[in-house]
Amino acid sequence: MLFERISAEGLAHFSYIIGTGKTAFVVDPRRDCQIYQDIARREGIVISHIFETHRNEDFVTGSLELMERTGARTYHGPGLDWGYGIELKEGDSYEFDQLELQAIHTPGHTYEHMAFALYDRKAGEDAFAVFTGDALFVGEVGRTDLPGPEHVERLTRALYHSLNHKILSLGDGALVCPAHGAGSVCGRDINEREMSTIGLERVQNTMLRLSEEEFVRRKMNEQLDRPPYFSVMESMNLGRRIPMDRLPDPRPMTPNEIETEIRDGAALLDVRMQESFAGAYIKGAINIWVDGLASYAGWLLPYDRPLVLVVADPLQLDRVVRILIRMGYENIIGYLKGGMSQWLKEGKDYDALPTMNVHQVKQGYEKGEIFLLDPRPNHEWEDYRVPGAHHIFVGELEKRVSEVPRDKTVACICSSGFRGSMAAAILRQKGFGNARNVLGGIGAWKAAGYEVEDRE
Repeated sequence: MLFERISAEGLAHFSYIIGTGKTAFVVDPRRDCQIYQDIARREGIVISHIFETHRNEDFVTGSLELMERTGARTYHGPGLDWGYGIELKEGDSYEFDQLELQAIHTPGHTYEHMAFALYDRKAGEDAFAVFTGDALFVGEVGRTDLPGPEHVERLTRALYHSLNHKILSLGDGALVCPAHGAGSVCGRDINEREMSTIGLERVQNTMLRLSEEEFVRRKMNEQLDRPPYFSVMESMNLGRRIPMDRLPDPRPMTPNEIETEIRDGAALLDVRMQESFAGAYIKGAINIWVDGLASYAGWLLPYDRPLVLVVADPLQLDRVVRILIRMGYENIIGYLKGGMSQWLKEGKDYDALPTMNVHQVKQGYEKGEIFLLDPRPNHEWEDYRVPGAHHIFVGELEKRVSEVPRDKTVACICSSGFRGSMAAAILRQKGFGNARNVLGGIGAWKAAGYEVEDRE
């Protein structure tokens, strides 16, 4: 039997391909879907079915692309105008040789959410795996706030019943196969351990040990960021797009060509590390390091403009492109050939991002000369912070820039310096020549023995 989990880095997204005999099915495929065909070809089987646990909000699903390539049918939950596929209902089942996949309607994360219990009828009557989508993660449960505040309590109660009366009833031995792992924005505290069972979750997952009212109270008080690109993903995942037949192939561009594209309206994305960006960058560039793309591109990058890239190494391009297309960015037209070294060799204009160390920040802050800006997401800010810092999440900084004074040095301090670099670059584009990134961030601040407020 074939049973493989496919990880989509950055988005912490998991998909699955399962097969036996001559056929296979895929659960929650990613958009760059060639990998499923490669696995099926390796195993000598045909992909015949695609199952969606729900309309995904944080990435573009690959169902349309995989249908186009394989002729497989897609199945999804009830109540939405998906624009494609076949609507499931509770109890629908599908056989793949000795395997049986049974659909379970599990509203909570969304109204149409489905889980899928997998049985091996030759081995016994109990489910040996359950694809839980965004209902149940390892150590966490799904968020219930995405359809809007007026739906939170209703969806939270629905999730409680879906978990306790449907998923947990499948038996302690069933493998838990969620749609996301640690780092996903679809759950607050997803465990870094990627493997679990119903039995382990029943014992170790705090949310599964709460009464219904405790569960509702906990979820109603949950504060999670909702990136603006979620609405774009929802629209794209409801069939309102043309399937992508291949990955974008950005071409190498000279500095002159880059300048032309920027004048014509292209957005410039610089994915180099904070230290390199600080040394020299093209004015107007948006700085998001590669590992942060999945978390911050949807906040900072426009969907209606072409993208040109600055990379440290052209070997990064494939990874960068895959992360971007999974988030719906398709118009990636080129990259700076020769990188910033070539830009500088040709005498092009550039800017540098001043930095500070924590000792300089401490001294200046005590003298009243520094405005300390913390650009981290809300949940990190709630966990710990530098006393007296002003919190503006970097994704909201442009629209809240009026909160930042212009008569002081603005020291942007995050956990280690990556978000601080992003924030300082945004401020400098808005005319804050006094913006600085604090290298080492709160980690260095704490290591130096300076005070940190910690909710624990």
